[in-house]
Amino acid sequence: MNYKQQLQRYFHEYEKDHPGKTPTTTDVAAWMIKTKRWEPKSSDLISRCSEDISTALREEYRTDPMGRRYRVNHAVRSQQGTFWAAMEVATRSHMEKAFSQRRKQIVGDCVQLKTDVDVYNDKNTEERPIQVVFDFTDDVKEAQASGAHADVA
Repeated sequence: MNYKQQLQRYFHEYEKDHPGKTPTTTDVAAWMIKTKRWEPKSSDLISRCSEDISTALREEYRTDPMGRRYRVNHAVRSQQGTFWAAMEVATRSHMEKAFSQRRKQIVGDCVQLKTDVDVYNDKNTEERPIQVVFDFTDDVKEAQASGAHADVA
């Protein structure tokens, strides 16, 4: 069993031990530490710090002279690691890879969402099926026009 599978197993153990409660990951983490199911190693601390840095970089935004809020830092994942660069100093090659990888992530999220909706609908045939529209053209235009995208991080 790999590490992620262990965490999944512990999450489901927590659910069984706390019926009727929808837990947060903080609830589960505190329980895992309290029950000695998880103890940090130095590599865990480095990984956690690295994840925190990535989160901080991902959430840094600026506003350009035209009033558009944009993400400053962009990541490119490779076998050697995840490389971050600020848009103002990144090479074109870095930005092309970063944008391409983000687009692939969005497509992957849509594929998974479609699968999840289909499975839910198949398990709940007595109810009206949930429909999800995957053409985001109007959503993007509307968000840009209203400035609503500024609230999305």
